[in-house]
Amino acid sequence: MTTEGFTTCLWFDGQAEEAAEFYVSVFKNSRLGRIGRYSEAGPGPAGSVMTVEFELNGQRFVGVNGGPEFTFDEAISFQIGCADQAEVDYYWGSLTDGGEEGPCGWLKDRYGLSWQVVPEGLTELLLDPDGTKAARATAAMMAMKKLDIAALRAAHDAG
Repeated sequence: MTTEGFTTCLWFDGQAEEAAEFYVSVFKNSRLGRIGRYSEAGPGPAGSVMTVEFELNGQRFVGVNGGPEFTFDEAISFQIGCADQAEVDYYWGSLTDGGEEGPCGWLKDRYGLSWQVVPEGLTELLLDPDGTKAARATAAMMAMKKLDIAALRAAHDAG
């Protein structure tokens, strides 16, 4: 195996280039890469986008226009670790634009890809050795869509 790590391949139904441009616009440390096009041999229309390479915060992706046979579901998601509430709000707002909110910090973007927008310190609140504090933080999180760090900490510390 090479030392270059893994590349995540995402299957789209004709929107690979559009999706890559969208993700690059959301994640600041990102870039588009090579775009491959179908030839006369197909299976897509000659000249249409077959693959697009892109990088988001150092993570490499390839979007492939494979057709309608496969779609995304919640079994695979990407976690975005956020330093503060402003970052949670930014990523939540950007990725739910045209998408849908889910429970507990989960969302689906406009392409159906699932994301978890996770504030720094959430794991410590949920796994606190004091089971009562952890239970309060967990109950608060379960009632939320977009996670609110201050409300999670307040629930954790209440009592």
